[in-house]
Amino acid sequence: MGALQHIQHQISALNDLIKINNDRIAGYTKANENTKETGLNLLFKEYIDQSKSNVSELKEYIHVLGGDPTDGTTLSGKLNNTWIDVKAAFGSKDRQSILADCERAEDVAKKAYRAALDDKELIWEDQQVVFILKKQLESLRVAHDTIKALRDAEVSA
Repeated sequence: MGALQHIQHQISALNDLIKINNDRIAGYTKANENTKETGLNLLFKEYIDQSKSNVSELKEYIHVLGGDPTDGTTLSGKLNNTWIDVKAAFGSKDRQSILADCERAEDVAKKAYRAALDDKELIWEDQQVVFILKKQLESLRVAHDTIKALRDAEVSA
């Protein structure tokens, strides 16, 4: 892989992570609309802000690489948000189902970051981007564990 192809591959991977974060923003916005619980509303707002910060950092690094950041979402993210809309319209909007949807979305986000960090073709030469990706992945792990703990507490209640 040539140097230009290598940079394009990195830009593509970072744009994929932007899309994942945009999915996360859309998902937590929907989840926020489906609950009136102040505690969950505050938590979901925190995760929306977290993803907005992630997107900002990723866009900045894409500019460093000479690329154009995306503003889109993934197809699967659009489908997931549509599914959340359908469930909200026809099914229950109970705390447990909202948290279960959020946990699944966090699993997808963590998997995407892990794939970007483990991709042998990317060879992240700049340790700054490795630091950013690991920091963002760790914040996603914490968010996932928080959501999972809340969901588990709901199941056992």
